[in-house]
Amino acid sequence: MAERSTIARPYAEAVFRLADSAGKLHEWSEMLAGLAQVAGDERVRTAIADPNIPSPKVAGLFISVLAGKLSGEAENLARVLADNQRLELLPEIRAQFEALKNEREGVVEAHIISAFDLGPGQRSELTALLEKHTGRKVRSSLAVDKELIGGVRVVIGDKVIDASVRAQLHALESALKA
Repeated sequence: MAERSTIARPYAEAVFRLADSAGKLHEWSEMLAGLAQVAGDERVRTAIADPNIPSPKVAGLFISVLAGKLSGEAENLARVLADNQRLELLPEIRAQFEALKNEREGVVEAHIISAFDLGPGQRSELTALLEKHTGRKVRSSLAVDKELIGGVRVVIGDKVIDASVRAQLHALESALKA
């Protein structure tokens, strides 16, 4: 079977083209977030996987849970995904849509892992440094990992900047062994 990301890509690209041409990237981002959240619920996943529940009923479940929060096009997306048995791909569709949206808006996602909790000033200073380094606007998320001992580790896409004490100790250990 094909990779989930491969199957989700055409849906994400189609939704992105629709949202971009209508100037509704933000609205679609919110609708996809809601759809992905519903798809992640254990009870909903059970309903999706149940072959005895017809696809229109499963799509109706999504639409009713998000009543008033979906446009007509988003409701149609839920129906199409249900008809093609692809509702479980909504989190991946959302992730790919967000990547396309960020690319359009010149934004990169940076996941900052710090040995200690960063204050607002430290976080904004680090974000400003990352924006200067990447030449793009940076949207950051923060996690704490005490095993880093000190410093930070930043992940932007497939690029890793490891400025942690732990990484420096590993580099020193390798140099001493050589």
